[in-house]
Amino acid sequence: MLTWLAEYSSVFGPLNLFRYITFRTGGATATALFFVFFFGPRIIQALRLKQGKGQPIRTDGPQSHLLTKKGTPTMGGLMILSGLLVSTLLWANLRNHYVWIVLFVTAGFGAIGFYDDYLKVTKQTHGGFSGRLRLSLEVAIAFIACLAMMKLGTPHTTALSLPAINGFAADLGLFFLVFGPFVIVASGNAVNLTDGLDGLAIVPVMIASGTFGIIAYLAGNAIFSTYLGINFVPGAGELAIVCGAMIGAGLGFLWFNAPPAQIFMGDTGSLALGGLLGAIAVAVKHEIVLGIVGGLFVLETLSVIVQVVSYQLTGKRVFKMAPIHHHFEQLGWSEPQVVVRFWIIAFVLALIGLSTLKLR
Repeated sequence: MLTWLAEYSSVFGPLNLFRYITFRTGGATATALFFVFFFGPRIIQALRLKQGKGQPIRTDGPQSHLLTKKGTPTMGGLMILSGLLVSTLLWANLRNHYVWIVLFVTAGFGAIGFYDDYLKVTKQTHGGFSGRLRLSLEVAIAFIACLAMMKLGTPHTTALSLPAINGFAADLGLFFLVFGPFVIVASGNAVNLTDGLDGLAIVPVMIASGTFGIIAYLAGNAIFSTYLGINFVPGAGELAIVCGAMIGAGLGFLWFNAPPAQIFMGDTGSLALGGLLGAIAVAVKHEIVLGIVGGLFVLETLSVIVQVVSYQLTGKRVFKMAPIHHHFEQLGWSEPQVVVRFWIIAFVLALIGLSTLKLR
């Protein structure tokens, strides 16, 4: 929205700053951060009054969770999403279709997560609503987003690039409408599975957002993308502003989510933020790099899949408890140890993901 100020730079020179993505990304980060700081306590208080008993805690998990987390309100994703939305609408170029597509996925997945959280809180159950219906809605939203990218994007939209291989791009054609939604839905649910300890999901999401903010900026710049040998995606640079807003909102949320958490992100936040990362990865044509940068989310998801398959086939469990962060808790790691060590893993994976830009 503020990009229109650049049109008056001839009258007042400093307004030309609003043309630059880097400047607006910084502004989006700061705006989202202060928005969540200011409105966060009010949102927490309102949710605490509405929810009463708060999010139900797993009785089969670490017993310390029953004592320290019981009664903590959920749906904290509303704080993140509101700060992200306000900041993006303020600082991004609203004529950019990638911005609207990513916001559509984020809001859609957030709405699904909100309804799931609402059912869990009101019924005091872990079930939420039908998993099949939930997955169908996620696929529908992701499909619409990918279809819009095909219609509005470049010929590279349906291409699949492999990291570290210069010039390779396999045109998926209509199969893109299967692959793209799969990436978005898988990303949303992977982050959702990771959100099980105070601060565990939000920092890796911010790390991934920062990484993809850089990738989006480079992919949207013809000079940088040519130099690096990556697909040039006109307009993708604006997604750096969305990533900046995500980082700012995430930092604000972490202030309240740091142990002991005053509020949980809930499916409202984790599903939406995972969907956001997936949509950006598809838009900038770095889907496989998302699997590297978001390797922590992949690990959490695989631990659940392995646990379920192993138990169904053999009656035995591979891990003491899944997702894998609970396995380490059962081994005797304290919650802060698990969280900080997983943050370190996420940071290292982000560096590896970024290195693929030049290893071509």
